[in-house]
Formats: sequence, structure tokens, C-alpha cells
Amino acid sequence: MSFRRMFNAVETHSGEPMRVVTGGVPQIPGDTVYEQMKWLEKNDDQIRKLMLREPRGYPPVCCNLIVPSKNPEAKAGYIIMEQSEYPVMSGGNTISVATVLLETGMIPMHEPVTEFMLEAPAGLIGIRAECSGGKVTQVTFKNVPAFAAHLDAVIDVPGLGKVTVDVAWGGMFYVIADVRQFEGLRLVPEQGREITRISALVLRAAQDQLPVAHPDYPGIGITVSQLSGPPHSEAADWRNTVTVANGPIDFDDPSTWTGALDRCPCGTGTCAKMAVLHAKGQLKIGEPFRHENLLGIAYTGRLVEEVRIGDRVAVVPTVSGTSWIYGFNTYVLDPTDPFPEGFTVGDIW
Repeated sequence: MSFRRMFNAVETHSGEPMRVVTGGVPQIPGDTVYEQMKWLEKNDDQIRKLMLREPRGYPPVCCNLIVPSKNPEAKAGYIIMEQSEYPVMSGGNTISVATVLLETGMIPMHEPVTEFMLEAPAGLIGIRAECSGGKVTQVTFKNVPAFAAHLDAVIDVPGLGKVTVDVAWGGMFYVIADVRQFEGLRLVPEQGREITRISALVLRAAQDQLPVAHPDYPGIGITVSQLSGPPHSEAADWRNTVTVANGPIDFDDPSTWTGALDRCPCGTGTCAKMAVLHAKGQLKIGEPFRHENLLGIAYTGRLVEEVRIGDRVAVVPTVSGTSWIYGFNTYVLDPTDPFPEGFTVGDIW
């Protein structure tokens, strides 16, 4: 049989399921991975929809395409795809991509440490992978600079009232709210539905009321919400839950007040949180920051230097975490399949 499309993928998770497509990726024009991402978004968005929607995906899944990099410093490039956008950077996905490249032999593994560069749409990302017995035990990536855009801003959220939030860039723009503002809400899996409802409302209000801009990525706004609170483990500094939107949020349509909870501690969200804490004088350069998620998985972040992004003070973060391979799959698109871009159904989307 001749299939319309065929992709080889490595299935990984860091709590969050993060698919890494290693074969079947078409040649994508562009001199940088950022240009490749923009071309793909405009001309072949079918890949993202096919990989992330049913029957091959479900709301929390992320996906990455391994692509060649023309930058002589980078071993490979990767395009990050999520349910509603193409992020220029994602920490958990970076950890998974590095793990797959090393554990499948696409990049030679050197024990006890393998160091190399990857090219994300956001630019060059430094990788330091700790390796033992042919496995990657921990990945530390050096991210693009992070910065706070709004601190302790008060927004009006329909149905919730006035909410105090921070907004920061960590590779994506996050609106961050302390969960203790919402009576009875705790960052635990059992309250996932209420977490997504509140997060969706806060995200839409922040999008409407708090303008943001990044000098290198025009047009990117606030796309992710993060609730923060006290840790549940003595080994962690903060607990967080990030909600990834499934689509546009309409205050008049309660069915849109939802999303998928990030099942990992969120690498770029950790960078955004560290930028906020540093701007408030609560996190020093070089000080370790343990960020756990609602499953109890933790990433360790660290700010390594101050820099400038345009007229803003920014910080360069590193984040360390682990990803695990749990499967290998070949995905195909049958020429008679009535859903060439997959589908969504309102019971879970």
C-alpha cells in the first residue's frame, strides 16, 4: 500500500508526553530553524495537526520534528509543535529531543558527559547531557535570555474579579498567578478541571489587558498561563502547573475555559518564573531553583548571568531535567482516511 505520509517517531515523557519525529520529515526551506518553522506553519501545518490531534494524539501531547541545521555550531535542529502554536522554545521538549538524539545514536554519546549545541527556532541552545550505561540520566540546557515584562500587575478577570499576576518571557510569554489567590484551589491532579478553568480565564484577561513584545519575535503574545504555589516537597522551592490552551478562549463560551495541564515542570515556564523572582530580588545569580509540578517531578534551574534584551534587563537560565523513552512508532496517513488532519471531539478537547 502507498501511504500519503509516513513518520517514524520516538515517544518520550518527562511527565508530559513529548513525541520526537526522526523520520519522514520533508525538506523544509529556510536558512534557520526559525525560518523553517515559519514556512511549515504557513505551508504544511498538516503535520502538526496529524501528529497532535486524534487518533494519533490527544490534548497534552507535544511533538518535535528533527531537521538539519545550517548553523555550523549545531548538531541538529528541531521544530516544536503544540496544540495551538509553534513555540520558538520549549524546555521539556529540548530535554526529550537531546535524550532521543543520544540514546538512538543520532548523535554520538560520550560518557560521563556529552556536550553539544542544538538549534531551536529561538536560536542556539547549549546541551550538557550526563550519561551512564548508554542512557541519558540528566540533560541541562542553556536557554535564550529570559525577562520579566510585568510585575504584580492587577487584571480584571470575568468570574474571578481582580487577580495579581506577573508576565515573563522564558522562550514563550507566560502569565503567572499565585494559586493562593483562589479560595480552595490547590495544585494537585484531582483539581485539574478547576485549574484549567481558572488558568484559561486568567490567560484571556492577560492577553486583553497586558501588552507584551519581544524584539526578536514580533507578533508573539502571551500564550501560556502558569499557576504557582508553595511546594509539596521539602526539596522544592515552588510548585507550578502550566495550562496549555487548546484554542481561543471566549469569556461568553464556558466550553472554551479549558486546556491541557503540562505534565512536566515546564522548562520555559521555569525560566519565566526565575526571571520574575530575580526581578523581585528573590533569586540570585547562581542560586539553584527547584521547580516541581503537580506530579511531584522537579526541574532544577539556575540563572548564570545578566544580559540585556533591547532596553530590558534579562537573565540567562539553565534548566536540568530527565526524559524517558517509552516507545517507538511509525505513523501513517492512509490515502482513504477521511480525516487527513486528524480530528477533535468536544468531550476531551
